[in-house]
Amino acid sequence: QVTLVESGGDLVQAGGSLRLSCAASRKGFAFKSMGWYRQAPENQREFVARVSGGGTTDYADSVKGRFSISRDNAQNTVYLQMNNLKPNDTAVYYCVAVLGATVIWGQGTQVTVSS
Repeated sequence: QVTLVESGGDLVQAGGSLRLSCAASRKGFAFKSMGWYRQAPENQREFVARVSGGGTTDYADSVKGRFSISRDNAQNTVYLQMNNLKPNDTAVYYCVAVLGATVIWGQGTQVTVSS
């Protein structure tokens, strides 16, 4: 069984930056894609960014130009660099990975942006 472990969430002031990391508990296989979703209180979980095994990236309109996703295939790790953070970026951020027909979710890491 593979699990995902996120880290890097924190409290930051508006305009600041954070880098989230997500590592798989086991190595030696290739995820089809890896990415990030987020969920703010009383909101539905929403897509943030994803990166394919070949490095193609996709972003939600709300984070384009501010967030950057990258991955280390050898380490089965995905990163989310978040710059110019805004209070409405406050949410629990979830890592997600697709392995064959299986979608794996992490437990989430809290990002709080103060105004």
